[in-house]
Amino acid sequence: MTGVLPTQFEPLAIVSRSGVDESVHFGAIVALNADGGIAFSVGDPNVTIFPRSATKPFQALAMVRAGLSLPAEQLALVCASHSGQAVHQQNVRDILATVNLDETALLNTAGFSIHVPTAHEMIRSGGGKSPIQMDCSGKHAGMLATCVLNSWSTDNYLHPEHPLQRAITNTITDVTGAEPIAIGTDGCGAPAHVIPLLHLARAMRALAVGDAGPEGRLVFEAMERFPHMVAGDDRHVTVIASAIPGLAAKDGADSIYVAAMDDGRSVALKLSDGSGRALPTVLLAALQRLGIDTTHVPSTVAEIVLGHGQPVGAVRAVNI
Repeated sequence: MTGVLPTQFEPLAIVSRSGVDESVHFGAIVALNADGGIAFSVGDPNVTIFPRSATKPFQALAMVRAGLSLPAEQLALVCASHSGQAVHQQNVRDILATVNLDETALLNTAGFSIHVPTAHEMIRSGGGKSPIQMDCSGKHAGMLATCVLNSWSTDNYLHPEHPLQRAITNTITDVTGAEPIAIGTDGCGAPAHVIPLLHLARAMRALAVGDAGPEGRLVFEAMERFPHMVAGDDRHVTVIASAIPGLAAKDGADSIYVAAMDDGRSVALKLSDGSGRALPTVLLAALQRLGIDTTHVPSTVAEIVLGHGQPVGAVRAVNI
């Protein structure tokens, strides 16, 4: 399969500098009404994508269905691309401790914390990259705990044919309504599934409204209640979800976003260039078009263009 095609994307955001439009971000977006019908779309809603970390809520759902039981704050961390702050790292250790493991069991890729002060502190202390600092360690801690609970091997838990990963693939099939088109490898080493953008929106809606069962509601409510665990300080996922009651949101690498309200309204989007810029701008525009109140989202989420250290432009959404 070829994956995405340029013809499947349309302009979703424009970047201006000093009054002149400088760049255009193309992408695809689909939004669902509370009843699950398509409210609007731009570009091809059926473009097939790697949702990357935007599938973490469904991976977490598979773990809960397989017996993982955690406090909501830690379950939100299992869904996270966290910033690697002290609270995130400690909760990863706490999850592992529930099954008598420690961070040496983690098999995800080593990295520094996304939270720059935390990363700098590690470097100043003479430390280097480690799996626990990496933003996917919460998910991997949940995977390991699930394996122990089911007497599955923890040595090869990232292999696509491992019982845990088969359970995750089956769960993604369940909540999206179709088998993944392909399975690759994510940046953290876990299997990465390919699904249509529309199916991503439907899957997040299924968690929100209970169509994924009580386990799905547990995952959704954990993300909604603890957005700081889903990302971290000053991350737009945390800032936006914290400001909109009833919303759970998750971003993914290469410019993916999925979000849903507890009434079933949901959005999934992919920016074609994968840069990440314009993601919060486009998401907020889509939420507003769905009639969701975004007035309490802090202005710090706005993407500002700088010139000599001063604001000289901004990113604005188009066609939404």
